[in-house]
Amino acid sequence: MTWEIVVLLFLAGLSAGFIDAIAGGGGLISLPALLAAGLSPQIALGTNKMQSTWGTLMAVRKYARAGLVSWPQVRATALVTFGFACLGTWAVTQVSNEVLKKVVPWLLLAVAVYVVLSPGLGRTKARARLSPAFFAWLAGGVIGFYDGFFGPGTGTFWALACVSLLGLELTRATAFTKVANLASNFASLFVFVASDRVNYPIAAAMIAGQLIGGRLGAHMAIKHGAGFIRLVFLLVVFAMVAKLFWEQVRVS
Repeated sequence: MTWEIVVLLFLAGLSAGFIDAIAGGGGLISLPALLAAGLSPQIALGTNKMQSTWGTLMAVRKYARAGLVSWPQVRATALVTFGFACLGTWAVTQVSNEVLKKVVPWLLLAVAVYVVLSPGLGRTKARARLSPAFFAWLAGGVIGFYDGFFGPGTGTFWALACVSLLGLELTRATAFTKVANLASNFASLFVFVASDRVNYPIAAAMIAGQLIGGRLGAHMAIKHGAGFIRLVFLLVVFAMVAKLFWEQVRVS
């Protein structure tokens, strides 16, 4: 592996960490970069989980120090998410996820349209529609399993669930999302490490970028608030929808 590739992977990790800390979707940058570096899809997925986990950890640290993480509120959700993400990662080794590849772009598009048509969504705290315990089992079970099984758009689904079902303001919803993402990342990473599907030297180069990007992204989100997060959120979602639809068209 040349120094040029190492530098490019570092920059990919930095960019992915920055985007992930604000709105999720950093995998749009990091996973293609790993595949372009010549890694097999299985090793690329495992290495991507390794590097993204560190970026998410940095973002969680930043949000927590800003007082935006309510640990009693998020603890149960994180535990349920961890368990179901382990189950989802195991399941993807047993069955095909081709159906999800076709369905997810439409789900993401529906989320984007909903956010566009709801300009006040997440700007202020609203009334919670579910109890924390029920939310933990519903969102943690469904989204946690999905993240382990397939993954694209996980941050988007978490943010929307936190805003619409828990009534959180968008900045706090983003902080909640990062903790839940960290739980599912650790779960998937555990499975990938156990099956020896991580390239550690490449992961190290990207982790260095992720730590910087995650810190910068969380700082920007905290500083500029819900309006900035909403803008980045929509840009990432539309980019993800375009990418997933393009992959379907290219394959067909």
